Amino acid sequence: MEISGIISAIIIGIVIGALGRLVVPGRQRIGILWTIAIGIIAALIGSALASGLDVSDTDGVDWIEWLIQIALAAVGVAAVSKAKVRH
Repeated sequence: MEISGIISAIIIGIVIGALGRLVVPGRQRIGILWTIAIGIIAALIGSALASGLDVSDTDGVDWIEWLIQIALAAVGVAAVSKAKVRH
């Protein structure tokens, strides 16, 4: 992976993590770094899933891929937030 790929993954991770966090109702007790990390992981897994489902390359904006990534980020944010509350 080139440096431009790493930078774009971080930027996309920030956006996906923030959107995922907005989707989850209530207060999340995780920091911004956790949100970014979850967003990056969700973006990577979501891209792989979208590619596997053959919906990653469409004309225009890849809305289905974005929805998959945001849903994964929301699940990740909720899971980490719930795990932090237990401790």
